[in-house]
Amino acid sequence: MKPKAVFNWSSGKDSALALYKTLQENQIEITTLLTSINHEFQRISMHGVHVSLLEKQAESLGLPLIKMELPKEPSMEEYKDIMNKTMSGIQSMGITHSVFGDIFLEDLRKYREDQLSSVGMKAVFPLWKQNTSDLIHEFLDLGFKTIVTCVNGNYLDKSFAGRVIDKDFIRDLPENVDPCGENGEFHTFTFDGPLFKNSIQFEIGETVKKTYPKPKASPEDEDGAYVFWFCDLVMR
Repeated sequence: MKPKAVFNWSSGKDSALALYKTLQENQIEITTLLTSINHEFQRISMHGVHVSLLEKQAESLGLPLIKMELPKEPSMEEYKDIMNKTMSGIQSMGITHSVFGDIFLEDLRKYREDQLSSVGMKAVFPLWKQNTSDLIHEFLDLGFKTIVTCVNGNYLDKSFAGRVIDKDFIRDLPENVDPCGENGEFHTFTFDGPLFKNSIQFEIGETVKKTYPKPKASPEDEDGAYVFWFCDLVMR
């Protein structure tokens, strides 16, 4: 009998490709998706995608969805408490593994493994240490379609937000930007591809600028702030 797993679904391209590879390998059974949501705004953390589109994704993928709702700015203790309660519920379903789309962030992998190990679960990383240029081209060649919903202004300008990723997009990326945005340069929403029963329908809304203070910098000081551009997607 194959072990049961929860899939940590961000709504973006790396999640979609990692889920595809996991299902193709057929070594574990994906029983549900898990996504962190900002409770106040009902949007996926960092990706900025509204929960209504996330739910359409899960429906099209044919998988149940667990939404882990977090406060706007949770403390580490609040986060751990919510995570522990969520994982306890997941474990009660006979789930022993947790799958992630991370590629090469060592600190993040260790954090995930340590947290899961403390509750007796195992982390799985289908894309780990694979070449990100190869991965993004494989993603496109498989027929997946994804749109950029958030860009880090320290790496990319506003014009990249709201673009569908294709070969032109990849060519336009500056040399210091990872092709998969693995360092947080951009985030995406995947709306079609071989895993989906139907394409997710949406319209492109406005692109807004948001700033977040860096440590020891005031929110008003943009020179000391992280700048992000978010492209809103509106469900049809």
